[in-house]
Amino acid sequence: MSEQQSGQGGFSTRAIHAGQEPDASTGAVITPIYQVSTYKQDGIGGFRGGYEYSRSANPTRTALEECFAALEGGARGFAFSSGLAGQDTLLRALLTPGDHVVVPSDAYGGTYRLFNKVLVPWGVEHTIARIADVESVRAAIRPGQTKIVWVETPTNPLLGIADIAALADLAHEAGALLVVDNTFASPYLQQPLALGADIVTHSTTKYCGGHSDVVGGAVVVGHDIAVPGFEDAADRVAFHQNSMGAVAGPFDAWLVLRGLKTLAIRMERHSDNAEKVVEFLRAHPAVSAVHYPGLPSHPGHEVAKRQMKRFGGMISFQLVGGEDVAVKVCAETQVWTLGESLGGVESLIEHPARMTHASVAGTELEVPADLIRLSVGIEDVEDLIEDLRQALDRLG
Repeated sequence: MSEQQSGQGGFSTRAIHAGQEPDASTGAVITPIYQVSTYKQDGIGGFRGGYEYSRSANPTRTALEECFAALEGGARGFAFSSGLAGQDTLLRALLTPGDHVVVPSDAYGGTYRLFNKVLVPWGVEHTIARIADVESVRAAIRPGQTKIVWVETPTNPLLGIADIAALADLAHEAGALLVVDNTFASPYLQQPLALGADIVTHSTTKYCGGHSDVVGGAVVVGHDIAVPGFEDAADRVAFHQNSMGAVAGPFDAWLVLRGLKTLAIRMERHSDNAEKVVEFLRAHPAVSAVHYPGLPSHPGHEVAKRQMKRFGGMISFQLVGGEDVAVKVCAETQVWTLGESLGGVESLIEHPARMTHASVAGTELEVPADLIRLSVGIEDVEDLIEDLRQALDRLG
């Protein structure tokens, strides 16, 4: 195995080369899209490179999975058709009815819906905890029953910060695994496995894809994560990935691979722009609060500074004028596009209470009605600020 294949070198070198050797037959430097469902066998059971059927394995998907493992420092990566497909497969692989999970009080609405509406009827219980408070998590753990502590950091949409190393110690003391949704940070800004986490998940639709043209998910399992019934957690996830079948298609895998190649430089620009947008928002009289872990006043700032390279491109803020004004501001921007999702090169604005987090209305995860969430893109930041200024000056 070459150094490129084994994931050696710096982050950008791994993003461009890990799992992506030039094509053996043509020398093509970009991994081909193997748009194929089945493969010719050299005799019964004589698989070429281990490929028999593309639900089980596909060369384009293999390249992406190897690249993800290299970027996150894990033993094995898995690519899925969406972030939620990856999370669902992971949870069904590791949990059985009667198990218990600790879930963040500030989590992506779709993830909470998965726990609350899909896993609860299956018999898996959960307790909501303030993930930024280690003692809150400790109190939520049920010794002998809790199998997973689930973490988002930064959280969606309030940008809360969890101390990954502290929660890893806490989870392991209780015999549980720590799973970190690393979507908001991306592998470039944060390395949860190096901080003690066991498994990382991503919606690759977001920063990893980076161009708002693909839906996908990824799971990366750390080294030597033991689970009952299998030699390793990675083997169990692989079994369920094949059995459940929600895999990334070849073209989608190729698009995410393409996105990963520029992830480092994009995340730097996202972070540069976000910091300047935050400065503007803090000074505007229509804004009552700004949530961004790069601010020294943010309660998780010191932890974020310790475990993140930079603070990312996600911002949320609240308005003095309340919900009605927040909704109107979202509709008044021109450069900022009103839309769900995040992490693309274009800047997006949305109202979480009515859009991405409408599914948690009336629950403990309900978000403030006056909250606006920004996904800061890589446009000229002066244009982004001026667009926010005209909307806030008119309506704020």
